[in-house]
Amino acid sequence: MRYIISLALASLASPLWAEVPKVMTDIPPVHALVSQVMGDLGAPDLLLERGASEHDFQLRPSQAAAVADAGLVVWIGPELTPWLDRALDGVGDGAQLPLLAVPGTLTRAYAEEGAHMAEDGHDDHAHEHDDHGHEEEGHDHSGLDPHAWLDPANAKVWLGAIAAELGRIDPDNAATYAANATAAVAGIDQLDADLTQRFAALKDRPVVVFHDAYGYLADHYGLAIFGSIALGDATAPGAARLTELRDATAGGAVLCVFPEAQHDPKLAEQLAEGSGARLGPALDPNGSTLEPGPGLYAALLTGLADAMISCAAP
Repeated sequence: MRYIISLALASLASPLWAEVPKVMTDIPPVHALVSQVMGDLGAPDLLLERGASEHDFQLRPSQAAAVADAGLVVWIGPELTPWLDRALDGVGDGAQLPLLAVPGTLTRAYAEEGAHMAEDGHDDHAHEHDDHGHEEEGHDHSGLDPHAWLDPANAKVWLGAIAAELGRIDPDNAATYAANATAAVAGIDQLDADLTQRFAALKDRPVVVFHDAYGYLADHYGLAIFGSIALGDATAPGAARLTELRDATAGGAVLCVFPEAQHDPKLAEQLAEGSGARLGPALDPNGSTLEPGPGLYAALLTGLADAMISCAAP
């Protein structure tokens, strides 16, 4: 894949081989971005194991100890992974980088319960800066939407912040981190331009997703997400919500229904069955099914585009 930033490209500046900090990351997209910034200097650790869900993950004692000993923890924030927030309790602010709090990050609020698309077919939640208040236990689907990595503009902001924080901790290699981040941003620019062209085929073609995790992707690329089956990963949809979605799909307002990795596809299958809407492939918004590494971020966005276009494009 031409968008994967190779380790050779990511090491534009000559490393000085000073002691590189041990870096922990929470989810695969964050691990991918940090991997690109670190390049040949080292590899970050990924807490979320392949195939696991970030919403109900539990740290093993050895992982909790590794978090406490890390020179830097890069994570989305407590809005997504409250289990990591507890592990970081007592760890100094200088040892962690919550990406949702990085200046310049574009954030959005979750849709109100039961709300769907505005009449013009576009999501009525524009990007906005949020106060980043902590959610209660269990990844509550209200307030700040933490799935901000699905906007590549945020990934570019975060690459710079990761490089700056690593350079602060490890000044001997600051130039390498900065050069690697610059190369990674160029790769995302190229990826974004291609995806913008590809996603244009889905304009005004409404789809239903499994849960409310794709708002950033829809905002950035102008996608028409009609609604979600479940508000949250641990939230079972009510009968009224399912009836509303079934009426919409049967009436031809929805072209495609997407299940999601890590979740039972039965509800999506039942919604699509006999409705005229197609059943799409399972979406994977956090890359849990992909091979971790520096190329995962591009593979994640490309995979979402491939899946959505295969079902909903004309």
